[in-house]
Order: sequence, then structure tokens, then C-alpha cells
Amino acid sequence: MQRIEQHACFGGSQEVWQHRSEVLGCDMRLAVYLPPQAAQGGKLPVLYWLSGLTCTEQNFITKAGAQQYAAEHGVILVAPDTSPRGDDVANAEGYDLGKGAGFYVNATQAPWAAHYRMYDYIVDELPALVEANFPASDARGICGHSMGGHGALVIGLRNPSRYRSISAFSPIVAPSQVPWGEKAFTAYLGEDRAAWQEYDATALVAHGYARTPLLVDQGGADEFLEGQLRPQLLQAAAEASNHPLTLRLQPGYDHSYYFIASFIGEHVAWHAKALKA
Repeated sequence: MQRIEQHACFGGSQEVWQHRSEVLGCDMRLAVYLPPQAAQGGKLPVLYWLSGLTCTEQNFITKAGAQQYAAEHGVILVAPDTSPRGDDVANAEGYDLGKGAGFYVNATQAPWAAHYRMYDYIVDELPALVEANFPASDARGICGHSMGGHGALVIGLRNPSRYRSISAFSPIVAPSQVPWGEKAFTAYLGEDRAAWQEYDATALVAHGYARTPLLVDQGGADEFLEGQLRPQLLQAAAEASNHPLTLRLQPGYDHSYYFIASFIGEHVAWHAKALKA
């Protein structure tokens, strides 16, 4: 672990670290916000943030304004990159496949399978790293935006013993049924659509995975609402399976970090309550 950035922020420290990932077979960066309570001894709960297409660890920490709320509630924020990186890592033209578009799956198809194992990285390697190097407890919540919202829902639902709280902004709730997901899943997982279901939040809810309550905020003026996000599919699955879901359609808000910044304080408070229960 090598610290490459450190900034005083709301009485705490916003840091960026680099490390070698054995799971991904490359060097990775992650952002860690340590609230002021981290200097007082003891271990703090952790909220993991998964970013969307084209993002790195920088987008969330520079645009969301979450640090002030993490400082208020005594929660560590961890924001990893969205894909493996490096000259030997497979890539593709366009923004929705390859670097910056890992989709938080374990790829099974060449050439992606060699490095694109973001599911295992987020679930296993990253928490172990964080809990070994920072004053972090094993009380974890997970949240994300767009592709990262998809990742947060899937990872949280599939690992209820690991994550006490799950929320998302503008998530791709049914990647098996929309163009972004169909393109990525075909490349990473192959043509067998049955194999896609374990990475589809709507399918997981429909099949009764976990009972962890979900909080989802969606902008009503989001340009991707009907074509790529389709939150009504998750809502229908939740109603059919009696899964606790709070879905809030926020009129006038788009897909940007202006939307996230407007409601991130409510999400951090919601996670903090669950993590400290």
C-alpha cells in the first residue's frame, strides 16, 4: 500500500492509495476518507462507493461532497476504481466496455477473464485490505451510481452477511434487459443469458435473494431513465417478492453528480443508522 494523495477535509483526511491487486493482476487505486473520529481510537464502519461508467476513484471524492456527512456520522468512505488498469489489461473502443467499465462482474470470456474480476475484488480483496490497513470494522454498507449502482445492488444482495445496508443512485437495475448490460455481459460472460442472472439485481430480487432493505434514488429528468435504467422493473420485482424497497423518483434531476450531491447526505445518514444499529 502506497499513499499517493492526502488532503485535510472536514476535520479528517481524504487519501488516495495504490496497491497491487492479486485478484485483478494489476496495480489499483482506491480513495479512502478517514473522518475525524478515526484519530480517536477504535474502529469505524465503512461505506463502500462504486462509481459508474468512465469513472475512476476521483469522481466521487471530488464531486459528491460526501465527506462532510461521513465526518458528521463517523463513517469511513472507500471508493475504488471501476475496472482493472494497465498496459496489459484488455480494452475496447467506446466508453461502455473495457477500462472504466468493469461492471463489477467476474469475466469468464477471453480476453477479459485474465483481469476483469471486479466482483471478487470488491467482495473479498478490497475489504480485507481496508480492514487490515485502516481503523475499519467489518460493519459495511455499499452504495453506487449507474453502473456502480448496479454493482452495489448485486454485491449487497448476494452477500447479506457482508453488507448491512445497500443503496444506489440511478442504478442499472436490470442489465440483462438493457443495451449497456447486454453489451457488457455478452463480452464478459458469454452468450448464455442464464449466467447473466446472478449479476442482475432485478432477477436477484425476484428470486428472493436476501431481505436487506434497498434505498434507490432516481432522477426524473435522467436522459438514460427509460433506455438503460428502468427502475420500474426493480420495483415490480420487489413488490412481487415482498422485498423492502424505497424507490424515490426525484423530479427535475438528471444523471450527473449534481443529483448525487443533492441527496448523498441522506444516503450517508441512512447507511450510518444501519451500520451502527
